[in-house]
Amino acid sequence: MRATTGMKAFIWGVVLGVGLTAAAQEPNADDLIWQKSVAKYDQQREAVLATVDKDAHEGPFQPNWDSLKGYKIPDWYQDAKFGIFIHWGVYSVPAFGSEWYPRNSYVQGKPDFKHQVETYGPQTKFGYKDFIPDFKAQNFSAKAWAALFKESGAKYVIPVAEHHDGFQMYSSDLSDWNAAKMGPKQDILGELRTAILAEGGIHFGASSHRAEHYWFMNGGREFPSDVQDPKYASLYGPAHVGPNADGNQTGHPDTAYLNDWLARSAEIVEKYHPELMYFDWWVEQDTFQPYLQRFAAFYYNQAAKAGQQPVLFRKNDAFPDGTVVLDIERGQLDHIREQYWQTDTSVSQQSWGYVKGDTYKTPESIVWQLIDIVSKNGNLLLNIGPKSDGTIPEEAQAILRHMGAWLKVNGEAIYGTRPWTLYGEGPTKVVAGSFNDAETKPYTAQDFRFTTKGKTLYAIALGWPSDGKLVIHSLGDGSGMKVKSVSLLGSSGAVHFTQESDGLHLDLPGQAPGDYAYSFKISPVGE
Repeated sequence: MRATTGMKAFIWGVVLGVGLTAAAQEPNADDLIWQKSVAKYDQQREAVLATVDKDAHEGPFQPNWDSLKGYKIPDWYQDAKFGIFIHWGVYSVPAFGSEWYPRNSYVQGKPDFKHQVETYGPQTKFGYKDFIPDFKAQNFSAKAWAALFKESGAKYVIPVAEHHDGFQMYSSDLSDWNAAKMGPKQDILGELRTAILAEGGIHFGASSHRAEHYWFMNGGREFPSDVQDPKYASLYGPAHVGPNADGNQTGHPDTAYLNDWLARSAEIVEKYHPELMYFDWWVEQDTFQPYLQRFAAFYYNQAAKAGQQPVLFRKNDAFPDGTVVLDIERGQLDHIREQYWQTDTSVSQQSWGYVKGDTYKTPESIVWQLIDIVSKNGNLLLNIGPKSDGTIPEEAQAILRHMGAWLKVNGEAIYGTRPWTLYGEGPTKVVAGSFNDAETKPYTAQDFRFTTKGKTLYAIALGWPSDGKLVIHSLGDGSGMKVKSVSLLGSSGAVHFTQESDGLHLDLPGQAPGDYAYSFKISPVGE
């Protein structure tokens, strides 16, 4: 994930710089050192890749875009609406800056670099690897986490299996640097899968942010650091040159790294059978394209054999339309999108992972965002960043519980719904695109968002009027929908209404049923 909106210019520079060629990079000295460091797993990697290519050709899909356009987004995912993302790893030990600390602590001039040297000493004596022993997860309880996710109303959970730092949160047969062998010495991903599925009604997924690891630690090449020590190459990766500070891409992954990426991605699927699989942004460059096709066909075909209906996500243009689900990072859309989509954002403002002193969004703003996204044919994937000891910050827990309380009252207007002809009405509009979810102005009682279930229409008011009266202008007597009855979820009795030329006029009960937003169930004549 990208750490903050302040990094947007850098990241888009990177994006604009990739995709210049479909040819893999010729390995340089750093690539070869990395290849030597991971050679002990060559046999296991080749076995996984053989399975990938076998399964990619055995099933309803083949590893090409034309075949993959036969993918259908499953109904269970479109019904789910709300999921939980989890960014947890070694970066939660320093808990400074963002989950990009492993990179930025080696980038001279960054606050993270200054913090690293002043707090822990020079990177020749204390590097990122030295945080691993303090990543103990001593208070981690997969059951407690799963119970909280259930209480939040989430219908799927996607833990990060491996972030850009290259440390896997699962038991891997392709690397020594993982949570089962070091740090907590637990298969975190496996424990979460077991606990989440035991709750019932929640789907399990996983994400890989491994692609960016090819260059993620390259700051350590610019001055004496442990990144240059061959003993740690299998953790720090090739640390290849590029992208540079100007956003120009000066290197593309070589074939060995791409094969390793594919094998690691497939290993997650084979071991944990996630129903959802998420890749971060750097896979959108051309060199990944044949590997993405192989992975998608393998993943979809394996899921079909297991009786699963899988979901795979893309950012930007990594995959063609119709092959996967579009994901928009920290942003949303200003219209109903015909193809189903998703927003991913975090409860915290600064970082995806836990950092000390981070600020948190209000439950109200996140409920509003969920409603707006659902009205436009999308889902919300909401991230939390646990502390290194395995506890979820109290602020994040409170937000999830508030979400659950709201959904307990209003879930009928969210789960299992589909868009209406209009997504909504009112003065407040969102800014479309990535990294814009903090720019929406507060909603008002004049703002409505619409969802449907069969012939029933739900109009969700994003505020409670002081005078107890609302007007839904889209439902005037010339709208084509003659209203039979109106009720308010969480409140007993019918809502008095009149359907006039300027809209549907509602007289509300004296007390609001809950907080944040209020769902009116509208039945048409003839239902």
